[in-house]
Amino acid sequence: MVTSFCVFTFGQTVYMYPIIKWFFFRFDPEKIHYFTFRLLRFWLAVPFVKPIWKKMYQLNDDLLKTEVAGIVFPNPVGLAAGFDKNAVAINQLAACGFGFVEIGTVTPIGQEGNPKPRLFRLVEDEAVINRMGFNNDGVDVIVERLKVLKPDCIIGGNIGKNKVTPNEEATSDYLKAYNALEPYVDYFVVNVSSPNTPNLRELQDKEPLTELLSTLMKRREELQSIKPIFLKIAPDLTDSQLDDIISIVDETHIAGVIATNTTIDRGGLKTDSATVEAIGAGGVSGKPVTKRSTEVIRYLSTHSNRSFPIIGVGGIHTAADALEKLESGASLLQIYTGFIYEGPSVVKRINKAILAQRKQENK
Repeated sequence: MVTSFCVFTFGQTVYMYPIIKWFFFRFDPEKIHYFTFRLLRFWLAVPFVKPIWKKMYQLNDDLLKTEVAGIVFPNPVGLAAGFDKNAVAINQLAACGFGFVEIGTVTPIGQEGNPKPRLFRLVEDEAVINRMGFNNDGVDVIVERLKVLKPDCIIGGNIGKNKVTPNEEATSDYLKAYNALEPYVDYFVVNVSSPNTPNLRELQDKEPLTELLSTLMKRREELQSIKPIFLKIAPDLTDSQLDDIISIVDETHIAGVIATNTTIDRGGLKTDSATVEAIGAGGVSGKPVTKRSTEVIRYLSTHSNRSFPIIGVGGIHTAADALEKLESGASLLQIYTGFIYEGPSVVKRINKAILAQRKQENK
């Protein structure tokens, strides 16, 4: 009886998600986030549910396989960092159709993050504002979870510095997180672009960023590791700063760039300004960043002559959004806010559109 109820309830999420979303959106965003994690883990542990769930939400086809930086991804649609910060539901999220899941941002020492409330929905904009502040359990705790995990997908490790660590000592924090995670993830992401850790974005300046990435690449060489390192950048960079990013990638030989993180820009929002001002600081994700993230992808791809892979993220809510980012130069995609607003079926819809396009190209 319980099993059949679970299968029916979750089997109808493709059609019922607007109702489920309406219900979930009645509650505090952060609390409901962790509630849905627990719910997903519970449902997929019920006998016979997980295979049915996978059949509904996964799309497996050799044409979807995408090789980037030496890794063959089962499909090009991943879950962006910030959703499963602590590596507690990787396989459950993979069952939703993602080809890869990026954990973190992980810091050397666990930290609470910024005071609550720190996660807000802008429903009219289909957006989210967050100022989480790298809340996570710390690299040692997360490594213990990864040690016992038998992963069902590619895992990325997004790393950052602790809030109390001054920028002059930031490289040490990134190295600690890198060294601890290296045996357990498939690729790394250096996060210097979150707006929610004081002064973190200063590390995007050319000199400190070159030093940080060079140090990590040197450590990678010492470990004889083949795991690629990507850099995650903000959408708020100027063209000259993007030129610097292209130069830094060339100089340090990192694998590529993830474009983009959340934006601090509040322009063009449909939500009334008084509400936005009352929310305060934080990064905006979702539809308001769709256009800018695509512009950054296109700029990097064009001005680098496609010399490195780009993972496109920012405001992907539809298959059309995804295809536009791929056409602009992205090799892989990540979604976050689109997953919240559109539900788990969005992953399969995007993969179907990509598959159809690839079949057409192969004719």
